[in-house]
Amino acid sequence: MNGLNTILIVLGLFLAGGVYSFQKQKMPKSVIILLALASAMCLAAGVLRIQGIWE
Repeated sequence: MNGLNTILIVLGLFLAGGVYSFQKQKMPKSVIILLALASAMCLAAGVLRIQGIWE
């Protein structure tokens, strides 16, 4: 596991926490959906790089 994998996973988890926080603050749904998509993409990219599927 190299640094980029770690950064992608940490960023994905950070964004997931932002989704939870924005939902509690009653932010607009479009912002929450955009943040959730970014979080999912970062987490998926990090996991795929760890598995060696995406280089």
